[in-house]
Amino acid sequence: MPIGLRYAARSHVGMVRSENQDSGYAGPHLLAMADGMGGHAGGDIASSVVISNLVGLDDEAHGAAESSDELLAAIRRSNDELAARVRAQPELDGMGTTLIAILRSRRNLVIASIGDSRAYLARGGTVTQITKDHSYVQTLVDSGKITPDEAAVHPQRSLVTRVLTGREDDEPDIAAREAEIGDRYLIASDGLSDYVAASTIEELLVSGRGPDAVADELVALALRAGAPDNVTVVIGDVIDVTKEQPSTVPQIVGAAAVEQHGTKPIPVTPAEKAAALSASTERRVLASDLVMLAEEKPTTRGRRLLRALVGLLLLLAIAGGAYAAYAWTQTRYYVGEYRGTVAIFRGVDQALGPVHLSTRQVVTDIKTTDLPAFYRQRILDTVSRPDEQSARQLVDELRIQATLCIENRAAGRSCDDATSPTTPGTGPTGATTGTRT
Repeated sequence: MPIGLRYAARSHVGMVRSENQDSGYAGPHLLAMADGMGGHAGGDIASSVVISNLVGLDDEAHGAAESSDELLAAIRRSNDELAARVRAQPELDGMGTTLIAILRSRRNLVIASIGDSRAYLARGGTVTQITKDHSYVQTLVDSGKITPDEAAVHPQRSLVTRVLTGREDDEPDIAAREAEIGDRYLIASDGLSDYVAASTIEELLVSGRGPDAVADELVALALRAGAPDNVTVVIGDVIDVTKEQPSTVPQIVGAAAVEQHGTKPIPVTPAEKAAALSASTERRVLASDLVMLAEEKPTTRGRRLLRALVGLLLLLAIAGGAYAAYAWTQTRYYVGEYRGTVAIFRGVDQALGPVHLSTRQVVTDIKTTDLPAFYRQRILDTVSRPDEQSARQLVDELRIQATLCIENRAAGRSCDDATSPTTPGTGPTGATTGTRT
């Protein structure tokens, strides 16, 4: 029997970030999510580039036999474009993105994954993670050094070993499976999985609620947990189209939903039309509301007083919320740069007008110029930590990397040469790892 997808895509900037570096897409034949990294170096550009190169696959033109090749080719084109952008704009060096993509051809699904974003399958009341994290802590789990529960709270859980950065060896894992009616697929950035318990995610996925309601609730749970990072979820339900109506209008969320920083717009597809229609609708609603407000005239003294009281209560609520948000920021830490060295800061790397939300706690003797390029860029962009202990552990990791860098230079090698696989923060084959920001 013919099948289709009923889907939903949601994205939120998070509790701390000033911009969304995630990009998500949900369409009749394609579900995809990219979590950009690189901070001000262009994580939003990286995720947008990848998604914009994939949306052309969201049609019925490809057969099951060609799906894997077509998906892999699109990802490689994306990676080539990332490399070209870095060559044209050196300030983008260090940007990258994770990617999970599920391409459907009738009942066949091809799944591509790279990075630490995750895809889950809910089938028959059981939820299974169907992708494997490309991260430092996952290598520790695979080698039996730590358990999955320990990995969830490990201070180096943000270190990724593989992402799309424009390098020739950036290759995703590719897998295939057959879809079954009743399946539910979830793709999520670590803004969800790092802050919402796996058991809670599983409970929602098998709750029987529709994809829109579940997507909204997952994002809301991450925000209530104080997720500082961007939160993006894409859900696709496999349905029998002879009994249910599938979704037909593509949804684009996050950085890919807007053209910015020179990122090319999404190609002219139903997805672009959907995004443009959504944006124009929002503008019309906003304009209509403003007209209505301008035309309102107070007719009685009581009405004016009531509005003044409502305004005062709103100001008090905003002030209370602002204080609560500030208090929360002071429970956080981050590692960044101070006068050319690595330093630990308390708070978040943001400012509200003249008020800075962070203070220096520790200034180390580690020079940022002694760090491999990938680590140096991460520190320049700042790396958030949940507490001072994990910040200090990250500094210890950076000290090891700086020492290896200095030794490489003394031996006439590049600072960015592959380091020992036993060194904390490197992948199992010695490939330099990145830190999720």
